Amino acid sequence: MWDWLFQFVEPLERSDVPYAIVGSVASSVYGEPRATNDIDLLIQLSRADAGKLAEAFSPGDFYVPPREIIEIELSRSHGGHINVIALETMMKADFYPVSVAEAGWFARRRALEVSGRKLWFAIPEAVIVHKLRFFREGGGERHLRDIRGMLAVGGDEIDRGLIEEAVADFGLDQEWRKATAS
Repeated sequence: MWDWLFQFVEPLERSDVPYAIVGSVASSVYGEPRATNDIDLLIQLSRADAGKLAEAFSPGDFYVPPREIIEIELSRSHGGHINVIALETMMKADFYPVSVAEAGWFARRRALEVSGRKLWFAIPEAVIVHKLRFFREGGGERHLRDIRGMLAVGGDEIDRGLIEEAVADFGLDQEWRKATAS
């Protein structure tokens, strides 16, 4: 069931690229499961390390953007985005470089066991903020459903104060109100 996920994580691990799973895969682990056709990962790389990502994925098996594009995306202060596609399955990974504002969240990532393997996940609060930002940028009720599922399953284990600090920092008040409305 998780093989499609491992095809993206294993090359990162072999290349020592620090990552944290976010998006619907993470919200499914922390909340209510749902189907998805891609994986979102935060990665911690500098522009000088663009080659690590480019070389991590075999060109015969994956589409990886040219190194110059990866360098540009890694250089953005916020909003960098790199797509990698598994050519056989056409499954996609969206890599988001960790911004300065996200560095503290990234440092708190945690290892969770999935199908007998240790994978790195962003903490639930970071996943919720990530989903709030995507809801702001593109709408999509699925983001709000994912957040509500995480809050329902996680209950008191989710630090709402931490989320509310990030909501204020990122100007996500309206999105947070929608996500927490009954």
